[in-house]
Amino acid sequence: MKENLETILKKAQEEIIACLKPADLANVKSKYLGKKSELNDLLSSLKDMSVEDKKTFGKLVNETKQEITSLVDSKNKELEDAILNEKLAKETIDISLPATKILCGAPNILESVIEDFESVFMSMGYDVVDGPEIEEDRFNFELLGLPKGHPARDAQDTFYVKGDEMLLRSHTSPVQARTMLAKEGKEPVRIICPGKAYRRDDDDATHSHQFTQIEGLLVDKDISLSDLKGTVTVICKKLFGKDTVTRFRPSYYQFTEPSVEMDISCFGCKGKGCNICKNTGWITIGGAGVVHYDVLKGCGYDPNIWSGFAFGFGAERCAMLKYGINDIRTFYNTDLRETANFDRREDI
Repeated sequence: MKENLETILKKAQEEIIACLKPADLANVKSKYLGKKSELNDLLSSLKDMSVEDKKTFGKLVNETKQEITSLVDSKNKELEDAILNEKLAKETIDISLPATKILCGAPNILESVIEDFESVFMSMGYDVVDGPEIEEDRFNFELLGLPKGHPARDAQDTFYVKGDEMLLRSHTSPVQARTMLAKEGKEPVRIICPGKAYRRDDDDATHSHQFTQIEGLLVDKDISLSDLKGTVTVICKKLFGKDTVTRFRPSYYQFTEPSVEMDISCFGCKGKGCNICKNTGWITIGGAGVVHYDVLKGCGYDPNIWSGFAFGFGAERCAMLKYGINDIRTFYNTDLRETANFDRREDI
């Protein structure tokens, strides 16, 4: 039996060495280690031997199997390495060649500005809320202190899509009304609502029938105009620089009382006067005010308990000021050369 084992091992070595493909090696492995192999037949014949012979010859058979298995594994690795090396040789990349230039897009300028606003407001605990662009007259005007026939509606003349009841919203304030109604006058509100708004207007370098507003609302107890001033100051310093100074000027909005215009010190001349600020040293960036008594009441809040402030920025105006853009139509055309200047993310 020992001579048989030596003969089997020698033949197996020769056939394993001669294998050129993994499939050939698999056949050799099956021939010498499979159920119908000679080694398996020898193991079966051990049952007729004595206990001592079983130990002796069983050990020899197992040692032979282990040696053949080791030879198969070694040859298999050799074949796999050869296949991998051949594949790598065929797929070699010449890194000395110049790379193909791939043109990359840039974020929309308005989206970048809106994301800046959202990032700052969310850090202050505000939620970002959205609403429908096709709105009911009730939410767009009536709940905000603008009943039918009110002269202030003329300044927000918009596009009606169904009689005088359905329209393209003229501001994002309806989102504020919807949010307050959903709270049923029981919870504080701290939201911003960026989105598109529509008004009948001329299309020129500074006006568009479609524009983007970033409005905000805070309703809580014991809220005053000083809270509004502090909030606006933080936003303007984050967006236009830490040296920015803010000021309020009296104004009129039908849904706030008192109402203010929000100005910032000109970042071009630092308040000395230039063509950006029209030599005033100040730039108007939006409107704001304390939420009107009637608006709170109409949206389910008791004005004797709750108070709040609201504000609104024009996203296009902020972007034009920040990036020196002199034509609002830049935001809506498809000229990629316009966006190439804004293909970076700024930390605000």
